[in-house]
Amino acid sequence: MNHPPASRVPAPLIGFGQVRHTRLRPSRHAFAYPTLFLMLPMRSLQQAGSDVLAVNRRGALSFHDTDHGDGRSAREGGALAWIDALLRAEGIEDATGEVWLHCYPRMWGYAFKPVSFWYCHAGDDSLRAIVVEVNNTFGERHCYLLDGPRYGTELHAQKVFHVSPFCEVGGSYRFRFLRTRHAGEDRTVVRIDHDDATGPLLQTSVSGTLLPVSPRTLRRALWGYPAMTLAVIARIHWQALRLWFKRVRFHHKPEAPTRAVTR
Repeated sequence: MNHPPASRVPAPLIGFGQVRHTRLRPSRHAFAYPTLFLMLPMRSLQQAGSDVLAVNRRGALSFHDTDHGDGRSAREGGALAWIDALLRAEGIEDATGEVWLHCYPRMWGYAFKPVSFWYCHAGDDSLRAIVVEVNNTFGERHCYLLDGPRYGTELHAQKVFHVSPFCEVGGSYRFRFLRTRHAGEDRTVVRIDHDDATGPLLQTSVSGTLLPVSPRTLRRALWGYPAMTLAVIARIHWQALRLWFKRVRFHHKPEAPTRAVTR
């Protein structure tokens, strides 16, 4: 399908699912973790706000504009103004429809968002662009802009940004995005595979079932994933330690790319 399931008034959603990661060589290394994430209709949220989700205010589970993009505040237009400016700077003027942001929430006031996905639609609700916003543990950020994407179609970008010390900055990414509704379930799947000069190296996915943000689903998130943000950081370092024990080659961090966006 070319656009997410529609509703008259798009409302914030929360996803419950799984993150999977497989390294194919030189030593096979795989793991899977339960996860939760937000799927936010940014234009609607900016106009109408939310009575349930804590937006730009304290909350056990919250969303803050300053956690994305160049960190501009809601008073400055927030993350939505940043993504609109990014698209215009890249010559995309017609992404005037809803912008859905798939991201981790801030938990107990703490945020770390390894990757967020911006689904930017045209005025007719067709998918116009996807921006993959990547953060590393060194406080650096880079965006991959996928122009004219389609759900279910493989998309490509050159890897230019350092994420893991166990992978060189080189090769390419293969992206595949799915958004489906079946038997009353609204689901999203993102696959990101990394190929180097030898061939496929990493296979990663995040998937989940989307539900409306409500007191019930927020309680489920807080009881089921009370320290998820801290767990993300802990798991990154634990998996890095496991790779080190497997004697996978360590690469020192290179300079960040001069351009903030890669098409």
